[in-house]
Amino acid sequence: MEGRARVNFLLSCFLFFGFLIILRLFYWQVMAGEDLAAAAEGQHQISFEIPAKRGQLLASDGFPLATTEEAFLLFASLPDLKEEPKAIAAKIAPLLVEEKEATPGGEIDFDQERQTKEELIKNRLNRQDLNWIPLEHKISRDTRTKIESLKIAGLGFEEEQQRSYPEGSSSAHLLGFVGQDINGRDKGYFGLEGYYDLELKGKAGIVRREKDALGQPILVAQIKDEEQSPGRDLLTTIDRSVQYIIERELSQGMEKYGAKSGSVIVMAPTGAILGMAALPAYDPANYEGYDKSLYPNPNVAFSYEPGSTFKIAIMAAALNEKVVKPETKCDQCTGPRVIGEYVIETWNDQYFPDATMIEVIQHSDNVGMVFVSEKLGIEKTVNYLEKFGLGQKTGVDLEDESVPILRPKEKWSQVDLATASFGQGIALTPLQMIRIGATIANQGRLVNPYLVKEIRGEEKTIVLGSESGQPVLTQATASVMTEMMVNAVEKGEAKWAKPPGYRIAGKTGTAQIPVAGHYDEEKTIASFIGFAPADEPQFVMLVTLREPTSSPWGSETAAPLWFKISQELFNYFAIL
Repeated sequence: MEGRARVNFLLSCFLFFGFLIILRLFYWQVMAGEDLAAAAEGQHQISFEIPAKRGQLLASDGFPLATTEEAFLLFASLPDLKEEPKAIAAKIAPLLVEEKEATPGGEIDFDQERQTKEELIKNRLNRQDLNWIPLEHKISRDTRTKIESLKIAGLGFEEEQQRSYPEGSSSAHLLGFVGQDINGRDKGYFGLEGYYDLELKGKAGIVRREKDALGQPILVAQIKDEEQSPGRDLLTTIDRSVQYIIERELSQGMEKYGAKSGSVIVMAPTGAILGMAALPAYDPANYEGYDKSLYPNPNVAFSYEPGSTFKIAIMAAALNEKVVKPETKCDQCTGPRVIGEYVIETWNDQYFPDATMIEVIQHSDNVGMVFVSEKLGIEKTVNYLEKFGLGQKTGVDLEDESVPILRPKEKWSQVDLATASFGQGIALTPLQMIRIGATIANQGRLVNPYLVKEIRGEEKTIVLGSESGQPVLTQATASVMTEMMVNAVEKGEAKWAKPPGYRIAGKTGTAQIPVAGHYDEEKTIASFIGFAPADEPQFVMLVTLREPTSSPWGSETAAPLWFKISQELFNYFAIL
């Protein structure tokens, strides 16, 4: 019996340990199999990512505004180097710096850049922990040829891609640029490049190569197991001729009026953005040479107080609520208004007793607008501002859109109501402002701005666009407000600059700039918003000039610039 017990005990031990071995084998082969296979693969293979061709950004006529061109990565196989790192660096650094110097905006200190580049290359070539190391990304074929002519053993090239902008710095703030993320991969930033980065970049391919015991690639054993998929092309609403006109005229206008900066937006009443410019700008192909503060698009990223252009929003709301009519007379327009501790005056110290609402807009009468806002009241005023889209994004397909806060109605005072009526103490972006004008031009329906109308892939095309939003005003109100704006153009302070023969609906604006809790008495933002032809609008346009020095008034700076651009647009669109 003892012998049998001993046999049973040994058998049990064998079974137990056998079970443990089976469990362990199951773990290694099934549960951890994939991880072990990946680890083994990593020991005898190295992987290279092949970037996909980035999609193009196309103007409305199909011409590329942003495309991809040939470029190369310069690398070194350290075990194959025959020369000292210092000597190699001294030979190739000047060629790399020459290419940088030749780019637009590439004014650099050549000797300083050469020394910096030499030191960087030398340090990389002295690495002991790597066999393969990148030295310079995105060099041109010309520079590659020059380096190859040096016949330096151990240097090689891999094909890359480089973003190219055929129209140069045109549309820079709309397009954005392509930089690199923390992993060194291409990534779109700002504008359309940033907003549509996933659509544009495509899917990278992967090439795996076997390596020997020293870690060197075995080139004959190359295995390509994942094909790259190119990015999609985007057909935009940008009209190249419109963009050229507004950029040229804005540049000349800023110089003429001594403005610090400026912007122009041209939009169809449907919401399609035909052109958008802001100066100063940058070159998206050489963005690194410009101050980072220039990257965001001022038309969507920065807010401002709109001044008197905002009067069209408050007046339209009051007309829509029927608290005033065009012929309603202001019985409080005999002089300055005192509200609490504040005194509200007209911009030119002229007052118009019993002015009609038509005349209030015509004279850009601040006191008259206080009368209108008081008729409308705080609750309805804030409701209409929300309907016009304030306090929320417009939804435009640009990465850098910001949302200025709209004060909750319970925090509004009578002074806030009064000052908001003439565009002071309230902030919005230029795109939000032109959206208000476009809503009036669009028969009272809210406009949703957009830039991309088609996404074109290899297999299918996705048609985008934008439908009008909810009605903010009745068609009757929009028509009345349009006629009031036409009267303001025909009889207002900027009538001298209006192109003859056209019915234009518009409104000037001059806003003081808030600085450290008060308003600067000398610096202003001059603006003009309008659409034409007034009866069947073809375009809506907003012009802003920051700190013009020739005159602080919108009627003497932004308005004549608006009219000058509009004359060009009338000719281009063959509007008679």
